[in-house]
Amino acid sequence: MTDRPLKDELLAVALEAARRAGELLRDGRPADLGVAATKTSSIDVVTEMDIAAEKLITDFLAEERPHDGLLGEEGASTAGSSGVRWVIDPIDGTVNYLYGLPSWSVSIAAELHGEAVVGVVAAPMRGETYHAVLDEGAYAAGERVRCRPAPAFDQALIGTGFGYLTERRAAQAEVVRALLPRVRDIRRAGSAAIDLCDVACGRLDGYYERGLNPWDFAAGALIAREAGARTGGRPGDPLSGELAVAAPPGLFEPLQELLDNLGAWHD
Repeated sequence: MTDRPLKDELLAVALEAARRAGELLRDGRPADLGVAATKTSSIDVVTEMDIAAEKLITDFLAEERPHDGLLGEEGASTAGSSGVRWVIDPIDGTVNYLYGLPSWSVSIAAELHGEAVVGVVAAPMRGETYHAVLDEGAYAAGERVRCRPAPAFDQALIGTGFGYLTERRAAQAEVVRALLPRVRDIRRAGSAAIDLCDVACGRLDGYYERGLNPWDFAAGALIAREAGARTGGRPGDPLSGELAVAAPPGLFEPLQELLDNLGAWHD
């Protein structure tokens, strides 16, 4: 199988898995939804719907692509033998979902030999699905999207997010304190995947965050890059859990440099 037919197949599978999970989460959310477990801290939560959505996705992938590997936020992990690995966040923005806020998403990426080749982010409460295929552009609701041209730094609208550990949140607050007077404004929506898609669609000029996991950014970072944004971590490093930065060329470089100088990459 050549790369193009394979990527087309992976995109179709990812879109269907995200659609099914998004419908389950939107239509099946119980009125008395509660916390099923916690992760890194008492405020880093898992709901019963996270678990149900991940099971729906992984069961579907096992049917469609039984030899692929899996990495899921809620524990799914298999090596696979095909060279393809699915990286899954069944609800990116779980706290938003728990509270009934609309900014949450289903994030599904397919990696081929370690490189993201397909990314899908479904945002059911927005009525939008974003997707990208490596070297084929980024799309929102079926329409091609591009990131905004780089504005002057002091006119940039920047998205970010905060971790769940007390020490990290204190350090992140100091970075925001230093950054806020230098830009147009800062937004914190609560879903890294949506933030990266908002960079792709031109709804944010840039985005940064420390402490992401692979399932938080695997799909969204590909979508941002395919829309023309640059992504990375500290200068010279790829985007990672240490630091994630996404912005169009011309804004990416000064934003990355400033964040590095402000210590956004450490607690």
